[in-house]
Amino acid sequence: MPAPDPSAHSAPLRGPLRLLSPAGAVQEPERLEIAAAHLRSLGFRVHLGAQALARAQRFAGTDAQRLRAIHAAARSRADVVMMTRGGYGLTRLLQSIDYDLLAQAIKARKQMWVGHSDFTALQLALLAKTGAVTFSGPMASYDFGEKRPDDITVDSFLDAVDGTLEAVGFACDDAPRGLDVEDVLWGGNLALVTSLIGTPYLPSAKGVLFLEDVNEHPYRIERMFGQLLLAGVAQRQKAVLLGQFTGYKLSAHDAGYDLDSAVQWLRAQLKPHGVPVLSGLPFGHVRTKLTLPHGVRTRVVRDGQEVFLFFPHAHH
Repeated sequence: MPAPDPSAHSAPLRGPLRLLSPAGAVQEPERLEIAAAHLRSLGFRVHLGAQALARAQRFAGTDAQRLRAIHAAARSRADVVMMTRGGYGLTRLLQSIDYDLLAQAIKARKQMWVGHSDFTALQLALLAKTGAVTFSGPMASYDFGEKRPDDITVDSFLDAVDGTLEAVGFACDDAPRGLDVEDVLWGGNLALVTSLIGTPYLPSAKGVLFLEDVNEHPYRIERMFGQLLLAGVAQRQKAVLLGQFTGYKLSAHDAGYDLDSAVQWLRAQLKPHGVPVLSGLPFGHVRTKLTLPHGVRTRVVRDGQEVFLFFPHAHH
């Protein structure tokens, strides 16, 4: 366990934060201890239940255990429910989750649910079934389990927690000049978004779609882009924001085909539909990530060489 942050005594009290493992098993328990210490230093009262460290094969407990943990988190007095990690497992539970219970906690009690990666499946399902707003952002083991969490990641998360998240900006030189569109921000992990096409758990959103992924070769990324196109999803968007696509390896067989090739292909397919594709969003399986309100009406504006996202109703 690391020593407490010396600034902890000046951190504002922020209420209870519950750590939840709804998908993959936590592989490095010591990272959760580090994360809990960091979160306490930020003023949170951290609850780490036994289920968070449970294991059944590759999962954080059986399907029944993880389902109970999700529902228990919604019934708890936690102000924030943070995922410990992603992995795989939430799609196994989508047909059994009590969405009304979760939506009641989020809408009536202002409970904030935050994470990324496999958590995308639950976010999409909640938005499709209830319209509930969740947050795409850091997770305990991945982000706060670092000896020194990224400052931008921490600050953006705290802005969301404290209700001061009004806008974020990032460098982007491929946004069309004069860009100014507004609609619902939604998306997340590309593989999870495409896996829910044709199911009741994908929102029928005409909005601003943001995407990221990890360990997917560019041709697989392009194939998933293609699935969004063939299903008519991509063409309905006001804009597509691309986060970070990391962890892949190119080979000699690619012969110059790379991630940029896949992005340019998507951009060419969407150009006739007037849907801009913007790159550089600081979000994904990377250390520096913004916290984004999933399901909130968002304005996207280009100003100089930057793009800004404005969240007039992001306060949970």
